[in-house]
Amino acid sequence: MKIYVFPGQGAQFEGMGKELVNVNPKAKNLFDKADEVLGFKLSEIMFEGSAEDLRQTKVTQPAVFLYSFAKFLELDPTDVDAVAGHSLGELTALVAAQCISFEDGLNLVYKRALAMQEACEASEGTMAAILGLDDKIVEDICASIEEIVVPANYNCPGQLVISGSVAGINKAVAKCQEAGARRAIVLTVGGAFHSPFMVPAEEKLRKAIESTEFITPKYPIYQNVSGAKETDPESIKQNLIAQLTSPVKWTATMNNFIDDGVNIQSEMGAKVLTGFIKKVDRKFETEVHN
Repeated sequence: MKIYVFPGQGAQFEGMGKELVNVNPKAKNLFDKADEVLGFKLSEIMFEGSAEDLRQTKVTQPAVFLYSFAKFLELDPTDVDAVAGHSLGELTALVAAQCISFEDGLNLVYKRALAMQEACEASEGTMAAILGLDDKIVEDICASIEEIVVPANYNCPGQLVISGSVAGINKAVAKCQEAGARRAIVLTVGGAFHSPFMVPAEEKLRKAIESTEFITPKYPIYQNVSGAKETDPESIKQNLIAQLTSPVKWTATMNNFIDDGVNIQSEMGAKVLTGFIKKVDRKFETEVHN
């Protein structure tokens, strides 16, 4: 069984998609359609923009969505058994599974990005990557901090990203270092994603999601908030709404699809999630299309 997986924010790179549209007319049509839907030249920023240009949340999220979906369309979809996406990538996975249309998916991604950027600007939050500690130790440290600090991304065994206030994250990083973390580093991000700081963004995105048509996906999708696979459109909607303020349970996701008999992972547009699955099972077969 094969699962197709889609990366989230952070998978962007300068010149993304430029070579692809030069050799693939289908990709060029998709990029042109994206520019039309968004009302600005996202493709030009992707092809010619600087790393700083691409780091803006309102650019990063639609760019990663567009590029990874374009890579998916290059492949033969007949061997797809399931899909999953990390954070933003969950929306790309839903489009790949034909649960929502490309246009609706892109619109949701852009509204998500704008809402998250606005939430970031309204509060001072950040994130940190903690490597080499058991999840329970990191969870206990987060709970011990007076300021808001929560687990945000359970990426793989021994790698947990935390999210919260700047002061709280700095305290948590120091405590994780004292507890023996191999690395505990504050990340260069726009804000505290997947934390209570995203509540304003969640409320805005809720309206957009609830007004979008979701149909039964062609393939099951493993969702971030639970790590479990879903096929019910209403459940998918509610999980997607909750995702902005909930942790990404990617470790649980990987364990669940392994338990379900998946043995091949095909990653679209990056080589991020491939590293995570190898931390769970070194023998797991992987493909990367970037």
